[in-house]
Amino acid sequence: LANEQVVVVLCDSGISSLADLKGKTVAVQSDSSAEAALEENPDLVKTFRELITASDYNSALMDLEAGGVDAVAMDEVVADYRIEKKGEKQFVYLEEKLAEEEYGVGFLLGNDALRDKVQETLEEMAKDGTMKGISEEWFGKDITILGK
Repeated sequence: LANEQVVVVLCDSGISSLADLKGKTVAVQSDSSAEAALEENPDLVKTFRELITASDYNSALMDLEAGGVDAVAMDEVVADYRIEKKGEKQFVYLEEKLAEEEYGVGFLLGNDALRDKVQETLEEMAKDGTMKGISEEWFGKDITILGK
């Protein structure tokens, strides 16, 4: 799956770009891909008033909703889920992305039979459109990369 690191803000925040984060407090989940993306962009982080870490995205988004932070850096798939599936329409994420990454499936080293069976099944699902359908149902769009 293709994923990106995004910045979530309140719809009425007036923040519409990464440059608008200057002087703002930004939260990020500890040990997350978003935190790694920010560590790779120290020039952006230097513009923030403060970068704080949260134990999880739920806490960070509650802080955003309560006005304790101005923005949350997080996975796009999680942001989409919160906004679309849970109906939290007060949130929106910026068009500018912090980073891109791909998700995969890991297996115990040496478990080639299971790895090969899962790969075969995923390729079949990509070919017949099942994977695309599941992605669109859960993520609101096709974020699959297999077979493309």
